[in-house]
Amino acid sequence: MMGEADKSPVILIVDDEQLIRELVVDYLSDEGYLVLQAKNGRDALNLLREQAVDLVVLDVMMPGMNGFEVCEELRTFSSTLVIMLTAKSEDEDKLSGYECGVDDYVTKPFSPKVLAAKINVLLQRFRASDLARDAGGDLYFVMDEAAMELRIGGEVIALSSKEFELLVYLAKHPNQVLSRDSLLDAIWGFDYYGDARAVDTSIKRLRRKLGVEAERIVTVRGSGYKYQS
Repeated sequence: MMGEADKSPVILIVDDEQLIRELVVDYLSDEGYLVLQAKNGRDALNLLREQAVDLVVLDVMMPGMNGFEVCEELRTFSSTLVIMLTAKSEDEDKLSGYECGVDDYVTKPFSPKVLAAKINVLLQRFRASDLARDAGGDLYFVMDEAAMELRIGGEVIALSSKEFELLVYLAKHPNQVLSRDSLLDAIWGFDYYGDARAVDTSIKRLRRKLGVEAERIVTVRGSGYKYQS
């Protein structure tokens, strides 16, 4: 997903409010990012199909397609990082976002400095890592952490960053039962305000995308999940 180390990360800001777009573009440009704009969800999806983008800043409330709908369609073909802009702070709204593949939230009104800090944290988290295969070194089932990409039989499987991070974390602890709370802390962080349903929802989505390989993730009733090597 990421470009070469000497290239500026490409950020797409999607918001129907021109003033907000201009505010974010000006600030992130000063921070060294290459910033693109889209005023609605359909324009954003068309752009994302044509150009590589490292991270999308996506507004929830837009005419036509809302942010959740845009994110759901995006996840059918891309694992690009997504930060959602929302005027709401309720846990249910955030949970809806995480379920459709959002990586983080910023609540309006927001500080461009805070947004830039969250962007930097997400990009740093996925920028540098080595090629990782599952514990058995299976060439059929390959997890490329540098590209944040899963390939099954040579086919790239579109995962959200949370789904990919969850899969990699499970694979790095083969045959170990990991509780929902431990997965929540490891993948979503200690400051996440939602509950363990985010883990269950992500596992469900991940299994659906893995298809015949879904059996690699085993549910241990009353305890959590484990990766079957």
